[in-house]
Amino acid sequence: MKDERPSKGWKRNLHIVIYGTHTPAGRLFDILLLILIVYSIIIVMLESVPRFDAEYHYFLNISEWVVTILFSIEYILRIICIKRPKSYIFSFFGIIDFLSTVPKYLSYFLIGSQYFTAFRALRLLRVFRILKLARFVGESNNLIKSLKASRTKILVFVFFVLVVSVLLGTLMYLIEGPEHGFNSIPHSVYWTIVTLTTVGYGDISPETPLGQLIATLIMIIGYGIIAVPTGIVSAEYASSKNKEQEIDAGRSCPNCSAEIHRADAHYCRKCGYDLTEEE
Repeated sequence: MKDERPSKGWKRNLHIVIYGTHTPAGRLFDILLLILIVYSIIIVMLESVPRFDAEYHYFLNISEWVVTILFSIEYILRIICIKRPKSYIFSFFGIIDFLSTVPKYLSYFLIGSQYFTAFRALRLLRVFRILKLARFVGESNNLIKSLKASRTKILVFVFFVLVVSVLLGTLMYLIEGPEHGFNSIPHSVYWTIVTLTTVGYGDISPETPLGQLIATLIMIIGYGIIAVPTGIVSAEYASSKNKEQEIDAGRSCPNCSAEIHRADAHYCRKCGYDLTEEE
């Protein structure tokens, strides 16, 4: 992965604050940005409530403009303090940042309430920015790695569940039939999936003793199926934690002597000292 930090100057310092999470200033920036994102999402949700919007429309509108301007400044600063602006602009989070900011400006120029409502809903895309900021918590990276490592096992498991659902749905169609609401095999498979996941809408239900017996077994199997993906991800998560402990070699910060830094760490976790200067 290429180093996108400017070589020196105020842009480098700004990059450390905006993109870095290993310094006190970087953590503070992420926390404040997280609060701003949550606040903006609450505003958009409240605007969708007619009674609340009618009473506090002016306050909500001003608040949304303030938030939009702050996000616009942040978006511009992210572009300024990176070596290759395109790497951010066309990245997933760069696109999300752009799409969640422009609707407010577009609503000012476009005529028609129906367009305004559609663009206003796009501002909820800011919730995806929380995923980007979640890395300052520390454990989110391990969770993402665990999900990626277990995706093949989970896909195989989902495929197995679909096969079982088709078989049991077909069986229920043969047992219950259209007279009891199981009008077709796809409809019966739908009922099986709803029952297997313990959702249970209740729109159709078996009426024969044999059908009820099979339904009971499906419900019990459903509880076991729910636990399988959790176990797969948990095992991968524990494995990644062990690997991380092996990677953490007793590096020490030359500035504050803090120990246990990751092999790929750029900054000291305690004082924020730039460890790459020693390389």
